[in-house]
Amino acid sequence: MIPFSLLDLSPIAQGGTAAQAFRNTADLARHAERWGFHRYWLAEHHNMTGIASAATAVVIGLVAGSTTTIRVGAGGVMLPNHSPLVIAEQFGTLESLYPGRIDLGLGRAPGSDQITARALRRHLAGDVDEFPRDVLELIGYFGPARAGQPVRAVPGEGLGVPIWILGSSLYGAQLAAALGLPYAFASHFAPEQMAMASRLYREQFQPSERLAKPYLMLALNIFAAATEAEARVLFTSQQQAFANLRRGQPGPLPPPVPAIEAVLTPAELAMVDRSLACRVVGGPEAVRRGLAEFVRQTGPDEVMITGNIFDHQARLHSFEIAAQAARDLDRTAALGTAVG
Repeated sequence: MIPFSLLDLSPIAQGGTAAQAFRNTADLARHAERWGFHRYWLAEHHNMTGIASAATAVVIGLVAGSTTTIRVGAGGVMLPNHSPLVIAEQFGTLESLYPGRIDLGLGRAPGSDQITARALRRHLAGDVDEFPRDVLELIGYFGPARAGQPVRAVPGEGLGVPIWILGSSLYGAQLAAALGLPYAFASHFAPEQMAMASRLYREQFQPSERLAKPYLMLALNIFAAATEAEARVLFTSQQQAFANLRRGQPGPLPPPVPAIEAVLTPAELAMVDRSLACRVVGGPEAVRRGLAEFVRQTGPDEVMITGNIFDHQARLHSFEIAAQAARDLDRTAALGTAVG
């Protein structure tokens, strides 16, 4: 029995607006809470006309204010873009407003191209090589005040906001293990090193005041509908968006197409297939089987489900099917435990 959570990029569909994306995000979050998802995370991206969650802390506030019990957080904040103090104050504010519900996942990528990174920071002194030091500084701001401490996060001090390390390579796994922090791997778009990163994290984990044993979250794309044919059409929006990103032409989420082979070249299809290999596409029964198989093969402590779908109602339906599959998996696990 493991928790299942939801990652939302607050997608802007072609012909849509950021305002509509935020309304959809708030609506999806309310449904996710009713369906039993454990967390609702949003991610920081910049200079991408198809993603509305650039001001991640602000959108987290929207989601937390639209719900009552579900944990809400960043999956994640790209720490090199910010000073640790600013992030501590932002998430200290969120934790003060919504106590016991806020998570802070940290990544070391810029979430953008280098030109945009320079526009964000005005200079590139916030180097990714400083990431471990910045993480420790941020953790310190959430701890109790120390004698003679010259800079304090208000709010933030003493709140102990849960911090996660995010990653799509072995670096984040090793850092999370060394610092004794929970680790979330981006297997939804970078599955190649998932198994190795999971193993390194668990083998090298050092217990800390924040976490006694390793806690691993893995991400999974799910595109679900009443039938497999419908689900495959819904998936074509994400396939097109990913190919556009790799072409250096990110844009709003495209509408689905009847046949993806008519839109992408064979080489692009192969690239997308590799990058989005951690996925389940199909009807309710296929989703149940696929989710169960993913958990059986990878053994995570938690699964983060995601899926960019063009039509909001179809997206709601897809996540509802995924939530039902997660509940069925939990019931099966509970029955097995009881029988055992």
